[in-house]
Amino acid sequence: MKTLHLLHHAKSSWDHTGLSDRERGLNKRGVRDAPRMGVALAQRMAPMSIAVSPARRAQLTLTGLCQGWPVLGDQVHCTEEDLYTFSCGDLFQWIAGQGDTPGALFIIAHNPALTDLVNMLTGQYSLDNLPTAGYIELALQINHWRNLQQGCAVLEYSLFPKQLNEH
Repeated sequence: MKTLHLLHHAKSSWDHTGLSDRERGLNKRGVRDAPRMGVALAQRMAPMSIAVSPARRAQLTLTGLCQGWPVLGDQVHCTEEDLYTFSCGDLFQWIAGQGDTPGALFIIAHNPALTDLVNMLTGQYSLDNLPTAGYIELALQINHWRNLQQGCAVLEYSLFPKQLNEH
């Protein structure tokens, strides 16, 4: 059994039209939601290393998560160039290429890749859209990441910013 934790980066800003897609930061809602999701996820799970897209909005999402979940900041996180993708196939290949040591992977990446990946791995239409700062936990019926395949997952848990209290 493997566990896959997926987080869509928080809401990005379009205020600076001259920035490349990779350089865009977070808007006000994104800055608010990332720490709130950190607080909520800290109540559900132990901190772990996170693989994150190099896009600035994904990096800032990780920073925000750590603000809300301080012990998460003590973990060693890695920026993975391959996670800057909008393709489900690219994400699938990256996950399948991971060594077998970790029983769980936590990824911060982009849509539509994440939504498509959830639907492919569950083998059904489970999700219309993984919203910004939205989190999904998948239980995978595999013992090795290389055995990743369509339909091998069960959606165990989801948490979206709109479900959090506005405190």
